Amino acid sequence: MTPQDSSGSVAQPHGGVALPVGVDEAQLAELAAHAAAVADRAHSPYSGVRVGAALLDSEGEVHVGCNVENASYGATICAERAALVAAVAAGAKRLVALSLWASPKARLLPCGVCRQCLFEFAPELVIDVTSSGTDRARYSLAGLLPGGVTGDDLV
Repeated sequence: MTPQDSSGSVAQPHGGVALPVGVDEAQLAELAAHAAAVADRAHSPYSGVRVGAALLDSEGEVHVGCNVENASYGATICAERAALVAAVAAGAKRLVALSLWASPKARLLPCGVCRQCLFEFAPELVIDVTSSGTDRARYSLAGLLPGGVTGDDLV
């Protein structure tokens, strides 16, 4: 995760981003609770930053992941990608919402690598973000990653 993006996007409650079809505020709040809970399992002995991610698929299943740091920093796995891998391994076909919780007081957003990995599966993903010191804010993945690479770009 990276600090709040510097693209000029203003994080507002809900950020003008609509809920995915079939998802209500109560489900999104429950997803946020899953993200906060899994953050307690993070392995972050180097940064001390705990991050939890919870992905909701179109079938209503929740897939969670937390950050797993490594002494070889490049081998660190972000919470978002951990949740994505769990969703794919469970057979999720369509992802609709992602909730993130991070321990720092500043709101953290997915890093560029996580944005691209999520874009592969869900360009229209709604991302709900909070931290130990901020209110929830909502973003669209397409808004955070304009021009994300798709399989069509490789042909």
